[in-house]
Amino acid sequence: MCGIIGYVGPRECRDLLLEGLQRLEYRGYDSAGLSLVTNGSIDSVHAVGNLQHLRDAVVSKNGHLRGSTGIGHTRWATHGRVTEANAHPHWDTSERVHIVLNGIVENWTELRDRLLADGARFTSETDAEVVAHLVAQHFEGDLVEAVRRAYNDLRGHYAFVAMSADEPDVLVGARKECPLVVGVGEGEGFIASAIPAFLAETRRVQLVENGEIVAVTPEGTRFIDAGGDTIERDVDEVDWDDDAAEKNGFETFMLKEIHEQADAVAETVADRVGGDEVDLGDIGISDDELRNLRRVVFVACGTSYHAGLIGRYATEAWARMHVEIDIASEFRYRNPVLDEHDLVVGISQSGETADTLAAMRLAREKGAKVLGVTNVMGSQATRDSDGVIFTRAGLEIGVAATKTFVAQVAVMYLLALKLAQVRGTLEPEVQARLCHELRELPHAINTLLEDVDEPVRRIAEHWKGGEFFLYLGRHIGLPVCLEGALKLKEISYIPTDAYAAGEMKHGPIALLDEATPVVCVATDSPVLDKVMSNIAEVRARGAHVVAVATAGNDRIADHAEEVIHVPATDWFLQPILAVIPLQLLAYYIAQARGLNVDQPRNLAKTVTVE
Repeated sequence: MCGIIGYVGPRECRDLLLEGLQRLEYRGYDSAGLSLVTNGSIDSVHAVGNLQHLRDAVVSKNGHLRGSTGIGHTRWATHGRVTEANAHPHWDTSERVHIVLNGIVENWTELRDRLLADGARFTSETDAEVVAHLVAQHFEGDLVEAVRRAYNDLRGHYAFVAMSADEPDVLVGARKECPLVVGVGEGEGFIASAIPAFLAETRRVQLVENGEIVAVTPEGTRFIDAGGDTIERDVDEVDWDDDAAEKNGFETFMLKEIHEQADAVAETVADRVGGDEVDLGDIGISDDELRNLRRVVFVACGTSYHAGLIGRYATEAWARMHVEIDIASEFRYRNPVLDEHDLVVGISQSGETADTLAAMRLAREKGAKVLGVTNVMGSQATRDSDGVIFTRAGLEIGVAATKTFVAQVAVMYLLALKLAQVRGTLEPEVQARLCHELRELPHAINTLLEDVDEPVRRIAEHWKGGEFFLYLGRHIGLPVCLEGALKLKEISYIPTDAYAAGEMKHGPIALLDEATPVVCVATDSPVLDKVMSNIAEVRARGAHVVAVATAGNDRIADHAEEVIHVPATDWFLQPILAVIPLQLLAYYIAQARGLNVDQPRNLAKTVTVE
């Protein structure tokens, strides 16, 4: 995920910016850059790869990159390839306005067309560059006003910082859902996407709230809203140590990563959904090849397998194709029947999972097309496949997958919609609605995290001593149950099982008594009445039901002791939302039991051996 750092003050800031970017490396990136105001103009340097490449590029400037106002950025590619031209900062045609941006500008194509018609010259393939041209177009000597007017032209999920050679002592930031924070120093100011970027220099911070614009100068800050009205903002003192700084103030990496899931989905969907169409770019497999497929086979392990299960449901329903899924360690020894009309999709967060890689190689040997889904550029999965779709979740430190799972599920939806699109199997209005609701999921995730944290904490406190949990769901809810149960097993060490609710009478019901918590995924769907019947059977045995339901559905309260509501969306998209309370439930139970959630016993982040 991208990182932003900016400085304004009396010091030479090149090295300050580089150090700030280094502290943001944990977010993951593929290129980086700096811009500094120098003698009435702005000098910039970009590099592809890690920060050492940027440092080498700075050295090659032979001391010319100097200044006491500057911005820096680490980029995780969304719109546009991984190239120096697409790295941030970006600038306008005159090169006197530079910006760095995290997130997505959804209306960038219409803005770009308008700006091109007005004479702007673009130098990148990114959505972010339109912001530089837009700010420059509105600039009439007041950078704050130019940013405010540009902000009102933009749609999307973003945070950006702008700098002008004509106002060298001010940085102006704007926030629309993506994080942005100010660091207040003595006669100097910082602005960044996360506090660790400047924590070595100041612990005095001001949070930029959604919909706000902030001007940062050596003398202080000024906050306004999108209408230009002044906002008062207190200065807070943070008491983080270095470990807490890496976690951006969260107690653990896992909790931080749970709260990064809106960004993970936004970045993954990003430029791939525009209007009512899905554009996966150059994934290495053409539309004609996708159109002529007869079957899709998903292979994966663990959490990635659960994402693949959701992919199966979505692909069958939307693209009307034959779909199979198998655990990669089983598939590789099955001698499966495959040919050139099959697409085998290997899902691996790291791109290095041994069993999944072996399954992908086997599929290619048998003549199938192979598509890799991974979070890591340059991983082995990218070399063992004909095409790749990258999730864009950023670096995940916690062993128990959270944000990488929702990013994988988002890719499953994108792939299913793309197959439906090329095969013409969805009504245009249905596809348009699904694309719209997919783009809205990041906002729904943020709302959900605010709403469910406290009720989930209470449930976890009550059941922290539970000796066995059963998870039940049907259809698209079953993979959510499997993933929720896996999270509880991984980090709390509580024996847990997950079952298709219709199978309950075929054995699991024997395990139920008054001491058993049963977690049911009961979000709105065509099988909800069936799920409610299964819940009634559970309660008849005295078990305690915790249900995850869709907001606005009050019927579930009559069938469960505890109900956690998630925002309404298309029922096929509910898994991305429904899994989050289950992640938090596992997290808070493990915390209440005094366990290390980031490093659970016996587990590794990447399984590179059989």
